[in-house]
Amino acid sequence: MDFSFNAFSVSLIISSLAVMGISASIAFRLDTTTRWIAMTMFFITVWGFFYGLELASTTLKDMLLWINFEYIGISFAPALWLIFTLKYTGYRNWAKPPVLIGSFTIPAITLLMVISNGLHGLYYEKTFLVLDGPFPVMGMEKGPYYIIHVIYSYAAFLLGTIILWRRFEKADPLFKNQTKLLIAAGAFPIVFNLFYQTGVIKPFGYVDLTPFAFLFTYLVLGIAILRYGLFSIKPIAQGKIMEALTKGVLVFNSSNKVVDFNPTARAFCSEPKKIRIGATLESIFWKEKAILELFNGFEQKSIVHKPSFGDTTIRVEIIPIRDKEMDDLGNILLIDDITEEIKTNQQLQKQKEDLQQLNDLKDKFFSIISHDLKGPIFGVKELVHMTQTGLISQEEFLEMMPEVSKNMEQVAILLENLLAWASSQIRGEQVDIQQFDILPLVNQQKKLLSRLAEDKKVKIEIDIEESIRVSADRNMIDLVLRNLITNAIKFSRAGDRILLSASREKYQAKICIKDSGVGISRENIQKIQQGESFTTRGLNNETGTGLGLVLVREYIFKNKGKLEIESEEGNGSTFCVYLPLAD
Repeated sequence: MDFSFNAFSVSLIISSLAVMGISASIAFRLDTTTRWIAMTMFFITVWGFFYGLELASTTLKDMLLWINFEYIGISFAPALWLIFTLKYTGYRNWAKPPVLIGSFTIPAITLLMVISNGLHGLYYEKTFLVLDGPFPVMGMEKGPYYIIHVIYSYAAFLLGTIILWRRFEKADPLFKNQTKLLIAAGAFPIVFNLFYQTGVIKPFGYVDLTPFAFLFTYLVLGIAILRYGLFSIKPIAQGKIMEALTKGVLVFNSSNKVVDFNPTARAFCSEPKKIRIGATLESIFWKEKAILELFNGFEQKSIVHKPSFGDTTIRVEIIPIRDKEMDDLGNILLIDDITEEIKTNQQLQKQKEDLQQLNDLKDKFFSIISHDLKGPIFGVKELVHMTQTGLISQEEFLEMMPEVSKNMEQVAILLENLLAWASSQIRGEQVDIQQFDILPLVNQQKKLLSRLAEDKKVKIEIDIEESIRVSADRNMIDLVLRNLITNAIKFSRAGDRILLSASREKYQAKICIKDSGVGISRENIQKIQQGESFTTRGLNNETGTGLGLVLVREYIFKNKGKLEIESEEGNGSTFCVYLPLAD
């Protein structure tokens, strides 16, 4: 076996060995997807290496021997390229038997046809030695199966290229450049082969430059894979991540045009179809000036924004994209629906405020128990002790009794309010809805509180001409009326009058307690409406706890009613309670 090495054969053998080493390194070091391109490269090197030996051979017999080895690479490289593109682009069924069998059947037949060509001549009708050039080459006439192999090879490379382009034509620049390099790796050598098949470029009549083109392209591709980790992040994985994100993601280039986005982003646009590759920022968010203003400047920032459509609230964040030289390449826009988050935060804040208010109320009531309740009771205790020991006479004791009685009435009201509040806060107040006439309840409260009114020379009048039946908890409303009337007495002057009235208004009963006393400031009216506890001394220096009006508001609310307050400082107050009418 004689060899006559020349520039063509030497360059093919050396470049084949180089690409073979690179492809082996890729196959062992990188993931399974990249191994398929490495296998394609390896089979091309088989073609190139043995084609180099063919070009260095001097006899037709030796050339035909090397051709059998060449076709191991020539036959299977197109199928391996097709399988690589299917797996790389995420085609789920690439490993199914029909796909694999369909891809490798013709290459297997091709290899058998070449090896057995001497028996049938279907691949090469005729082979001969050409000695016209600087070195011997093999000439041949194509058989019918040769045409089938060429059509299959072109179809496999073309289909793989189309799959790559269709999958990544709308990808961001990083993956688009990856795809372009892959397409070049598949298309550039095929162009050379097309020139060879048509006779446009065919040195010395029969030399095929296709393996040279393949080896050069794959040498560049292999170095890029190893040196720059070209396929370390697969585009299909990036696509899956983008699709899985619950935030809307829009990637803009330096001209504020969309280069990538995920499906969620369309939910945050009034015209979702406008979000597409190449769309401008202004065409997408022309209604949202706050979002457009985020692109003024080059720093990372975010805003909370209510879009011009829908009832949602969104958080919009812009993240600049810069290269190693800190040049601005574009921006990433992140959009997140925070409607539920805001509602939750508001509820938590409301609960925090309510708990704080209850805690403050609790502390205050413990202070009431230790001071306002303890003081009068201990005073009575001392008075009884002093009477028993003779420090004061019986006549002096009887003189003090009216004042003691008045204090005890205040203590009784305080105890009743404390017990009601404790029942409401500790075990939860159960509302016992009944239907009853409001007039007997008002009369009863007037009778119970008449002595307090008489002591201050305040007159209580009732203006209820007919029976008005309400649907509510009788005990709760009883306590509401007692607290409101007591409050009216406390802030009335001698000679003032308190008017208790009731009327029907649509489906509600309106019960009003009107006095001509000193009135209430706007600040205190607001505190009552918000359920805040506060105390104010009466005109006769009567003490208060602030608990009564808190219970009034709470009990009215629990009975599906409402409380209205009208007051002018110096001109009295009107408290109106609205309750559902009985059926």
